[in-house]
Amino acid sequence: MKRLLAFVYGLTAYAVSVGTTLYAVGFIGNILVPKTMDSAPHTHWTQALLANVLLIGVFALQHSVMARPAFKKAWTRIVPEPVERSTYVLASSLALILLFWLWQPMGGVVWNVQDTNGRTLLYILYALGWLTVFGSTYAINHWDLFGLRQVYCYLRGESYQTIPFASPGPYRYVRHPIYLGWLLTFWVTPTMTIAHLVFAVATTLYILIAIRFEERDLIDYFGDTYRQYRKRVAMIIPFPGKTLR
Repeated sequence: MKRLLAFVYGLTAYAVSVGTTLYAVGFIGNILVPKTMDSAPHTHWTQALLANVLLIGVFALQHSVMARPAFKKAWTRIVPEPVERSTYVLASSLALILLFWLWQPMGGVVWNVQDTNGRTLLYILYALGWLTVFGSTYAINHWDLFGLRQVYCYLRGESYQTIPFASPGPYRYVRHPIYLGWLLTFWVTPTMTIAHLVFAVATTLYILIAIRFEERDLIDYFGDTYRQYRKRVAMIIPFPGKTLR
């Protein structure tokens, strides 16, 4: 029974993550969803700024701290190991839901592209950013990344084996294509408001910091294999012959 419950829990966490991600597409892009990043402001500018920075900080702390090996080692004394990744995915989704719920639009326009062709191009690039995010997860192992492979192995009574290091698809050109996709979704917009700029700057800084911690863990785990990969492949921007570490 506990194996089945763990599998259902993993499926639930995955479903929440998918729903949250789909909402994020509309939230950041200001399309279709009831509340977006640039809905009408209703609080003082400074209060909105403080609230938004705190919300981003909560997500950043959760996303990074729970991903560290030391935290996982301690956490799995409480949470069964097969559902550790699913719990991380669920916690990340809940942190994003909190951000969507309490986010404070701030008004003000930094830039606004009026040309129809220009706006269309920017929306295409925005969509490309999301395709890069989703495609990159499938290039490595989407189901493992979101915890479903772990709970499926547990359901079948099979021992879980970590996936060996590889650099398929976009990982041949940049070490962090998921982050590249995120940066496109954060910055490529026909209308950049102050709230959107705060979001883009804060999340970009978080990504640059998070990469350092993430790569340190990868070097600890994969050793020289990852060191050589790091020398050979650019971090985010795919410039030939440059690692941009």
